[in-house]
Amino acid sequence: MKQPQDRFDFSPINSRSTIQLPGDARVGVYLVVNVEDWDFNKAVPRQYVTSPAGVATVPDVQNWGWHEYGMRVGIWRILEALTQRKLLASAPVNARMCETYEPVARAMLDAGWEFMGHGVVQGAMHTVPDQRGAIFQSMELLKRFTGTAPRGWLGPGMHETYETLDYLAEAGFRYVCDWAMDEQPCRIRTDTADMVSMPYTLELSDLPMMVVHHHESEAWLRRVKDHFDRLYQDGQRNPRMMSMSIHPYITGVPHRIKYFEAAIDYIQSHPNVWMTTGGGICDWFESQTQKA
Repeated sequence: MKQPQDRFDFSPINSRSTIQLPGDARVGVYLVVNVEDWDFNKAVPRQYVTSPAGVATVPDVQNWGWHEYGMRVGIWRILEALTQRKLLASAPVNARMCETYEPVARAMLDAGWEFMGHGVVQGAMHTVPDQRGAIFQSMELLKRFTGTAPRGWLGPGMHETYETLDYLAEAGFRYVCDWAMDEQPCRIRTDTADMVSMPYTLELSDLPMMVVHHHESEAWLRRVKDHFDRLYQDGQRNPRMMSMSIHPYITGVPHRIKYFEAAIDYIQSHPNVWMTTGGGICDWFESQTQKA
């Protein structure tokens, strides 16, 4: 069973060489829009309303419908907001969604979004009978639909087993977002080839903030601004990375979408910011490594 020290070296950020982002940016920002497929015949991956008396029910109509709302309504608000601002998203996609929600997948593809691996259906990798097979199936389904092999992976729920990274590299994935441990990319070792561990800002994800910790909707905007402001300050010495992770059924609702739009507008109002995708960061990092 591989331990973290088998995968990567410990590296304090204050002892690193200064990196240089495209356009001499202080901060690289990428937007993560999680697009999922929930199995109606299994317990839902997460609940907004707990079942009465703590009893797990199948089907869980109200919570499954909560997710379905995101695909019918919420995702279209997010698509519109990003299209108006000429921005692309990196979208971790349950691969079966390309078939079950084809109009959504088609709109994302037409908008130029980056498709990332996110399993076949929503559920922790620990529960998948054949994890390696599911990872390879995810790669093939997304490649078939988009015409391009996905580069990135975000595990469902950000969960991995001891073997997940080795299977991902074997399948051809180049970067992974599950290790929310840094503000710059780093190399992560596997049995076949190194991958890139992508900086992922866990505390700016709408799921833990809104659903787990029950913050007011506007608290997300305040936190995004505060987080960005400090990265922008620190990035003058050594540039940093920042992600904003959202879900259509959470941020795509009427009372939250304006805070997402305001956060993007605030970040874009600053000079020396690189608005990109996870794939863009991966390509940049790999090019820098080759130069070095």
